[in-house]
Amino acid sequence: MGREGGKVKPRLSESRGRRSAIFKSLTRSRFIFRNHLIRLLAVTLFLSVGCAHHMPIPKDTAQGLYLVQSTKKDAIHRFAPVFLVHDFDRRYNRIGRVTASRRENGKERITIDTDQPIVYVKKELFSTPKDSYTNLIYRVHFSTIPFSLVPFNLTAGKNPGLIIVITLNRREEPVLVTSVHTCGCYKAVVSTTYLPDAALPQERQDKPTPFSLSVYGERLPAIADYQSKQDPRLLITLRPAVHRVMDLQVIDGRTLKNHQADLHVRDVSLEPIENLDRLSINGDLTSFYYQEGIMKGHVKGAVKPLETLFLSWVSLDFFVGTDKMYGNPDNPFYTSLKPWNRRKSDMNDFARFLQFWGWDL
Repeated sequence: MGREGGKVKPRLSESRGRRSAIFKSLTRSRFIFRNHLIRLLAVTLFLSVGCAHHMPIPKDTAQGLYLVQSTKKDAIHRFAPVFLVHDFDRRYNRIGRVTASRRENGKERITIDTDQPIVYVKKELFSTPKDSYTNLIYRVHFSTIPFSLVPFNLTAGKNPGLIIVITLNRREEPVLVTSVHTCGCYKAVVSTTYLPDAALPQERQDKPTPFSLSVYGERLPAIADYQSKQDPRLLITLRPAVHRVMDLQVIDGRTLKNHQADLHVRDVSLEPIENLDRLSINGDLTSFYYQEGIMKGHVKGAVKPLETLFLSWVSLDFFVGTDKMYGNPDNPFYTSLKPWNRRKSDMNDFARFLQFWGWDL
């Protein structure tokens, strides 16, 4: 170092080095702050979306009732859920049949025909270390979730669906009701009065009854009472536009007949869920799901761009929010956004799924 006026003068290279270090530190701090801000905004948006669409539903809005009216006594028909939809005049709120056609350029076009309401069903057996159970799987689809800024619909996109799983014990008594969108989102598991308290997750055992569940802004009953009804029917009430389950209750089948005059009643047909893999198209067959490529197992045309934008970095899944096949172990039907929980929360292995969420059946 040189001297000037009796003072030590730092070398130019050292001064530049210090400025460079300070600049790098400030740059790194801004980068960290920006990333934290982006994450905070994304999480805030995601959490707010759970409540953003909870607009009051006008009392004079048309309502539609979808029910299976059958004399068959098998479990699939006896426990088939009844769906109540608000704002029935808008076609995107109606349940329909999955159909396939070809555009003028020859490409496939998958749509939902809301003039033909269908519930796709499947029966599956599974076992836990304690017992064996039967799942009755009911799947319905809608034409779209419309794009909207106010309220903001994060899940906007085509061909969305909803799955209701009713779990029966050996005596064909329903012990669980699980609702989930066909993307694996908004999962809710409701116990019934047939389920022993010891099988409940620990946090539910300590709560007084009755209590409700908070499911991304919706409030659902924690227990479904099948035992006090002579003709128990599961009534699922759906929020308009987003098709979220906004209420779930068991009512007496005779009550339905008393209210049908005030509703648009639609008789629903049950079809095997396997029919979604063999859709008729110009004398040939095609599938509702992509059969190859990076989207294998996902519903055709069902990419949800807003969910990809805001949630793909959280889940490490570019197709998060895209509806998918249920029952394909190669395409996890995960119900937790945390990537490390992808397999443990996969509903394709229902026993492991229940264990992950704290159930002890």
